[in-house]
Amino acid sequence: MPDLSYRVLGPLEVLAGGHMLPLGGRMPRILLGTLLLQPGRVVSTDVLVDVLWPAEPPASAVANLRTYVRGLRSRLSGDAIMTKPHGYAVRVDPDALDLTLFEDRAARARQAWQGGDAAGALRLLEEAIGLWRGRLLEDLPGSSAWEAVASRLTAQKTSLVELAMEIRIGLGQPDVAAAELRGLLAADPLHEGFWRRLMLALHASGRTAEALRAYADARQVLADELGVEPGPQLRAAFDTVLGATPPAAGPICQLPLNPPDFTGRSALVDSVVAHLTGGPQPALVAISGAPGVGKSALAVHAGHAVRGSFPDGQLYVDMRGTTEAPRDPREVLAELLRALGVSNVVIPDGVEARAALLRSRLADARMLLVLDDVAHAGQVRPLLPGAGACAVVATSRQRLPELTGALQVNVDVLTEQEAQELFGRVAGRRRVVEQPESAREILRACGHLPLAVRIAGAKLAQRPGWSLSVLADRLRLERHRLDELRAGDLAVRASVELSYRLLPPAAARAFRLLGTLGPGPVPAWVVSALIGSDSEDTVDVLVDANLLQLVGMDVAGQARYRLHDLLRCYGVERADEEGSLERRAATVRVLDGWLALAAQARDRMPVHFFGASFAPPQAAFDGAERLVADPMAWFEAERAALVSAVELASLSGLDGHAWRIAAALAPFFDLRSHRDVWWRTHQIGLSCARRVGDAHGEAILLRDIGQLHLYHDRYDEAAAAFDASRELFVRAGDEAGEALALCGQGTVHRVKGRHHRALRLYRRGLDAFTRGGDRANQAVVSGSIGLVHLALRRRDEAQRWLTTAYEMAVEIGDRHREANALHHLAMLRQEWGRPDRAQVELDRALALLEELGDDACAAYVRQSIGELHLRFGDPRRAGAFLTDSLSVLQRMGDRRAEATIAALLGEWHDAAGRTRPAQEYLTRALDTWRELEAPGPAAAVAARLRALG
Repeated sequence: MPDLSYRVLGPLEVLAGGHMLPLGGRMPRILLGTLLLQPGRVVSTDVLVDVLWPAEPPASAVANLRTYVRGLRSRLSGDAIMTKPHGYAVRVDPDALDLTLFEDRAARARQAWQGGDAAGALRLLEEAIGLWRGRLLEDLPGSSAWEAVASRLTAQKTSLVELAMEIRIGLGQPDVAAAELRGLLAADPLHEGFWRRLMLALHASGRTAEALRAYADARQVLADELGVEPGPQLRAAFDTVLGATPPAAGPICQLPLNPPDFTGRSALVDSVVAHLTGGPQPALVAISGAPGVGKSALAVHAGHAVRGSFPDGQLYVDMRGTTEAPRDPREVLAELLRALGVSNVVIPDGVEARAALLRSRLADARMLLVLDDVAHAGQVRPLLPGAGACAVVATSRQRLPELTGALQVNVDVLTEQEAQELFGRVAGRRRVVEQPESAREILRACGHLPLAVRIAGAKLAQRPGWSLSVLADRLRLERHRLDELRAGDLAVRASVELSYRLLPPAAARAFRLLGTLGPGPVPAWVVSALIGSDSEDTVDVLVDANLLQLVGMDVAGQARYRLHDLLRCYGVERADEEGSLERRAATVRVLDGWLALAAQARDRMPVHFFGASFAPPQAAFDGAERLVADPMAWFEAERAALVSAVELASLSGLDGHAWRIAAALAPFFDLRSHRDVWWRTHQIGLSCARRVGDAHGEAILLRDIGQLHLYHDRYDEAAAAFDASRELFVRAGDEAGEALALCGQGTVHRVKGRHHRALRLYRRGLDAFTRGGDRANQAVVSGSIGLVHLALRRRDEAQRWLTTAYEMAVEIGDRHREANALHHLAMLRQEWGRPDRAQVELDRALALLEELGDDACAAYVRQSIGELHLRFGDPRRAGAFLTDSLSVLQRMGDRRAEATIAALLGEWHDAAGRTRPAQEYLTRALDTWRELEAPGPAAAVAARLRALG
């Protein structure tokens, strides 16, 4: 296994060779997170049990803990988690855990600061603070055992942020500090230290009026929220600003106006500023990014931020790299030399001579040179200083890796908060605050691209009578979006076109075809399938041109790429340049790939799905074994792409692909309870199967749709779907499929209380599976027959069938079916008055289901555990389990389970003497049973309500 790295400063993540490692269900993740908070130290078994089961641990808690440890070891490595006499410890190298890296960088930063190395301290502080991705273990429920560590780390992070701001101001970066402090105050407006440093930063950058306004804002916030006046340190800062004068300007400044609405980008600005001012040697920064992303604004803003560090002046040249005639370096050299006071008479003719003269003039100067819109690295090289303390910032739509020693900065779109801030500055804050939903819709349509956001804001600013919903409506249709995003001489389409027409033909074709696939990232193989050949070089061209974005690596180690939505709109416009036959052939190649991979992943699922399947496609897919080696992780990573593939296939008239991909998704959707998207893809697939006249495909999908109806208590619809499916399976000569549909009908009868009809149908299905040698489905039906006998109070028969189901599941290694069989056997033990045995089996079933990540089935087991505690004298634990299961199953839409658990909670409250909540829960259960037309359960609940009086 590759070296592992662990992250706890945010959501819990474990990376293996740079790829995310799946960790299983919630309980194993909580266990690992607890151990990682004390790396290398033993955490006692008692503490771990309290963290995992804060309310009340089950009797089998220690055994379950061992199960979770074994599961984690299998995913991490054999020696990652060490067993000690009284607990467990995680073995992790300090450089592999972000928590220990944070504490190391923090200590080194303070040492550097105390030793007088301000720049080094700032660099270490940025590294330390940058390790945080959110709250500590953000994706896990909190635990009192973590509070001390969380409080210590949070306080340490805050003190580091304050120190970093102080150092920035001292290093002459007040604008950068001010921008970052405003972001910090948005999250923590009561922090007087942040307000004080914001005032000093604004004052240091010559913005005295803003500094005084900041003090007024701080005073108002403290008065409104706390009813107090500013403290002595904040008042002292106010006195300092009030009696000071702004610094003088430098002698030369060709920089354009610092964008007054420049927003966000604090980390990028800090990085650029630190690099430009970090040493005596010439510094070079190469800023690249997609069209309209704000490269020039960043360069100019950073240039203004460092003016004080370059007292000899700041030069600016538009290199016109995206025009038909980029600037000639020879011409630019003459322009720069004249700006430095060199007479035309003494400027030499050749590029090399002019470059040498420029280097001589800059050798003893401290000047900043901003080269905007560079075409390629060759355009920049003659303009670079060779010695001294000058600095150069170059912006380009192309990445410039050839510029050796340059800080490479790739600019992305704005965050949601930054985009909203920019939009409010341009369109008017009040309009944005009063119409937040429309504002968010506009920003989504703009894809948070700064150019698009500015255009949308400017359009609204010029039309004060418009509501934001007018523009939101006009941007909603993608085919009109680029037409709307133009104001004056600003236009998104024109900006993208400048980059598109510079592409070589193969890359331009790939760009056009990618646009037709819809939104969402795609793995690298999709690009190859689109163009019908190896895509590596083509992808590199698009990425280097910042027209295609690398968004990360998937679980199979493949790079994933996406087009920004507005670039995709432009690609769709240009896709008409492709012939219709070629566009269709490209779509078929992509869908062939999705179908082949989905079929292989379906066949490798760790659980048995009680449904029919289709024969996998014959076409081979290179690398499929590697991509779907972990099918659950692959399905999780590709879920959105696969749903889009079903929709694309349907829209493209490729009906066979649509229904087959939808069918292949069913086992994964079932295990993860993704029922809404399961329903949507199956409805699309069913329409396609019918449109193409594929009766067998229609039968497969109808059987799954019947299962979904069952999950949502729509029994008449379920029966109709199973019946139609059975007829189609019979017509297709598929005996196994017919048996599946019969068993589905049997389940409808069982749930409705028609037990003898259910037994007849189950036995017919079991006979067919036995003839076919299908042990997995035999185990399923045996369990269902056992449930019927249990409902009929035939306990000996129920035990025989449920035990058969359990033994078959163990024999074939189906842990999911094993867990379900244990659950049903526990129900039988409860009937026999053996709660201890039932508890052991329920705990084992819950551990298996949580490890498999089946939240729905785990919730049913928690329901049974709650009922067991209620019936056998542990009501305190009963309430926690019942409430937890009700929350999950209500979200799943299982109204039958909701009614059952509500009745149990009513009984629980009644037993504790809480009459009012008991009545509320029983009334809720009664109403639900009546809606479900279940007179028996409704009568039982009504009697209970009458007894309450």
